[in-house]
Amino acid sequence: MTDVLAYARRCFHGATTDRIGVELEFPVFDRAAPNRTVPIERIRAALPRLPGGSRVTFEPGGQLELSSPPGPFPGVIADLTADVHVARRALREAGLVLGATALDLVRPPVRQLHEPRYDAMAAFLGEPYGPLMMCSTASIQVNLDIGDEPAVRWERAHLLGPALVAAFANSPAAGWASARQAIWSHLDPTRTAPVPASGDPVADWARYLSHARLMMVRTRDGGLVPVLDGSRFRDFAAVAGRPPSGRDLAYHATTLFPPVRPRGWLEIRYLDAQPPAAWPVCAAVVYALITDDRAAARALEHAAPVSHRWLDAARSGLADPELHRAAAACFHAAIDALPRLGAGRRLIDRVTAFAAARLDRAPAAAPTEEVLA
Repeated sequence: MTDVLAYARRCFHGATTDRIGVELEFPVFDRAAPNRTVPIERIRAALPRLPGGSRVTFEPGGQLELSSPPGPFPGVIADLTADVHVARRALREAGLVLGATALDLVRPPVRQLHEPRYDAMAAFLGEPYGPLMMCSTASIQVNLDIGDEPAVRWERAHLLGPALVAAFANSPAAGWASARQAIWSHLDPTRTAPVPASGDPVADWARYLSHARLMMVRTRDGGLVPVLDGSRFRDFAAVAGRPPSGRDLAYHATTLFPPVRPRGWLEIRYLDAQPPAAWPVCAAVVYALITDDRAAARALEHAAPVSHRWLDAARSGLADPELHRAAAACFHAAIDALPRLGAGRRLIDRVTAFAAARLDRAPAAAPTEEVLA
C-alpha cells in the first residue's frame, strides 16, 4: 500500500529559491470566421520556434498553451512576453487571433484531443460542465518555488485567492464575473474545492488526496478506464483489484484541480486568462504577494477577511465592495514591492495602469448563457 502521507510530504519539498513559471492558455479564433473551430494542426503549423523557449501544448478544445521554463522573475516575464509577441504575429499572418477572455462563448465546446486520459476525463465529468471546462475555458497558472517556509506560501496563496479571483475575473457570463470559475464550481468538488486548512498542509493534502474521487485507473494492459461509481482513492484496491502503487497515487494527483496544488512547487490555478498584453500584470501581482513578506502582510490585512468568499468572488468580482477593497490592497502592496523584486519600469507602469483601469470601475457581470446559472 502506497504511503499517502509520505507522498504528500514530498509535494511540499522543493527549491527554496524564488523562481517563477507561467502557463498561459488562449482560445484561438479564425479572424474570418470567429464561430468556426480552428484545428490544432493549423495553429501548430503557423507557430515558429519561440525565442524565449516556451513549451507549446494544446488543451482538449484546441486552446493554445505557452509554458515558460522556471527562472528568475524578471527574465521569465521578459522571455514569455517575447514568445507571446512572436506567436501573436505569426498567428495573425495565418489569419488567426488569440482570444482575450477566459471563456469562449462564441463556439460550442468541441474536443479535438482524444487521448485515453481525455476520454476518461470527459466520461467522468459529464455534460454540460465537463465539455465546457475542457474545451471552452482558459486560465493563467502561476508556478512558484515552495520556498524555505512552504506552509507560509501555501497559506498566502489560499488567503489571497478570492481577492485575486475578483481582481482578474475575465469571463463575464450569466451573471458571473468569472464564469470560468462558475464552471469549475459545478464539477466534482472533491477535486476542485480548496484544500481544507487545519494548520498542517501536509496532512491536509494527504487527506484531500485520499478523499478525492477516483477519476480513472490504469488497466493491466496500460489503458485508462473512468471510475464512475463514486469511489475515492482510498477505495483504489477494491476498484482496481490491486493495491495502489506510488505511480497510481502520483497520477491520481494530476487529476485533482484545487485552486492551489502542491507539486514540489506551488501551482496557483485560480486565475482567469487575460488579454495577451495583460497577462504580465497577473503574474507580477501574484509573484509579489506570495514571495515578498512585506507585500503579503499589507495585502492580507484586507484579503484575509474575505478569504472564504471564493464563490462570491467568481459571481460578483469587483462589484462586491469588500472584495474590491481587498483587490485594491493587493495591487497597492504589489506595486510597492515590484521594484524590490527587480521589475522594470515598464512592467510596474503596466501593473499601475491595469489597477487604475480595473479598480476605478467595477462593472457587473453581463448575463448571457443560462447554462451557468
